Amino acid sequence: MKLSYSLAAAALLLSAGFATAHEFKAGPLKIGHPWSRATPAGAKVGGGYLSIENTGSTADRLISVSVPFAARAEVHEMAVKDGVMTMRPLDQGVEVPAGAKVEFKPGGYHIMFMDLKQPLKQGEMMKGTLTFEKAGTVDVEFKVDSIAAKGGEGEHKGH
Repeated sequence: MKLSYSLAAAALLLSAGFATAHEFKAGPLKIGHPWSRATPAGAKVGGGYLSIENTGSTADRLISVSVPFAARAEVHEMAVKDGVMTMRPLDQGVEVPAGAKVEFKPGGYHIMFMDLKQPLKQGEMMKGTLTFEKAGTVDVEFKVDSIAAKGGEGEHKGH
């Protein structure tokens, strides 16, 4: 019986280690859990989501994203104004204030992967590069979740 408790404890410790393994750093910026939804065959666009926490004392700005699996990637914002949903590219990127955290999630800031070169398949890790005004570039991997993923914390346990 003691052996099974030991194995369960070891498994729990290993899974806790993996929960923080899907984070990246660029200077004072912590990029948390980049992810995307799986896309159906033939889809030409996909979305990317993540969090950026600025632990520094000066603001920074995500100015561009590049990925090898799409012709281009754009930083976008989705918003509802007067009952009308709009989506627009943010040519100047997104500011990440000092001491703040910015969430890229469905229905808000997000990254649009345009002219996909291949479908995004659940379980895959897709490489990308984020470019910041001050912190420079950081390579990340987007974890492809299910086509119905909503981006809840529970979906990113074990990344």
